[in-house]
Amino acid sequence: MTAETRSGGDALIQVQNLKMHFPVTKGIILKRTVGAVKAVDGLNFSIRKGETLGLVGESGCGKSTTGRAILQLHRPTDGEVLFRDSDSGTVHDLTRLNGEALRRMRRKVQMIFQDPYASLNPRMTVGDIIGEPIAVHGLRQGKAAIRERVQELLSLVGLNPYFVNRYPHEFSGGQRQRIGIARALAVEPEFVVCDEPVSALDVSIQAQVINLLEDLQDRLGLTYLFIAHGLAVVKHISDRVAVMYLGKVVELAEGRKLYSVPRHPYTQALLSAVPIPDPVVERQRRRIILEGDVPSPINPPSGCHFHTRCPIAFERCKQEEPPFVEYEPGHYAACWRASESIELMERAATVAQSAAFVRPAASGA
Repeated sequence: MTAETRSGGDALIQVQNLKMHFPVTKGIILKRTVGAVKAVDGLNFSIRKGETLGLVGESGCGKSTTGRAILQLHRPTDGEVLFRDSDSGTVHDLTRLNGEALRRMRRKVQMIFQDPYASLNPRMTVGDIIGEPIAVHGLRQGKAAIRERVQELLSLVGLNPYFVNRYPHEFSGGQRQRIGIARALAVEPEFVVCDEPVSALDVSIQAQVINLLEDLQDRLGLTYLFIAHGLAVVKHISDRVAVMYLGKVVELAEGRKLYSVPRHPYTQALLSAVPIPDPVVERQRRRIILEGDVPSPINPPSGCHFHTRCPIAFERCKQEEPPFVEYEPGHYAACWRASESIELMERAATVAQSAAFVRPAASGA
């Protein structure tokens, strides 16, 4: 257990050494395991009641798998997911629940899926989609009461309550995502995993959905794990931000602190890719271009997983995995050079930028 998980006395969710390894098999008849995809490889963090933790990283780093493993849609290979029931105060390890006990706990933890086109059953009406979890958990008795609750939920997410008899194909992407949000809220959860809920939407619609999620959090006292690709999306909704790379969290801090003083080179590279709506500032700042591709999670690099792409890596990075250390109150990073990374990265970016302008000499006649 890390210092970060121990410090969360008011934590609603505590993730301890969470691992999700998918076996790689070989053979058609006699299948044998020859390896494993280490999608999530030893995560430790907590989410306090009422806050939003943003989880960011590039495609394939394990963000969505983390969300699904927390909710037990994927059964973790190892680790614990501790959930504190606000009604009873009891702490449940979700990884140990099965059958009816896990089904009852799903009232407390829900998910908003990434693709609003694939997450809604095209054969069911909106009323049936949102009403099904209400009926399954017995929250309302009778069709009239369920229909009334569905209309309340539609109004809550900004849709016409008389849309209950329409089908998903009659709605736009943003409206479908609102239906998905209403379905998640139908069982009155405490914790919601938002798995890239705006990535498939237009930019203008993204802002509307994020504003809706913030409003619902204030009104209903929800706690979010907000998963996204880039730091620009999570900036406005997250209280704290965790940066993930190749199955591991490499930095975690309060939002403003992480954006102003990033300690991990990967976080600094992500921030340098966020456009600034000021042409003067945009021209003056240095971009950090990472070379190479993300290594395979089947055979991750030794030591620090990021050392194969890090501009400031040294020999220790290749041999020893850096610990997840608290450098300032609430600011954690896993980097051997975290205390000097900003200066070193600026120096590396300057050298790279200068080299880009050096043209090879023309060959003689």
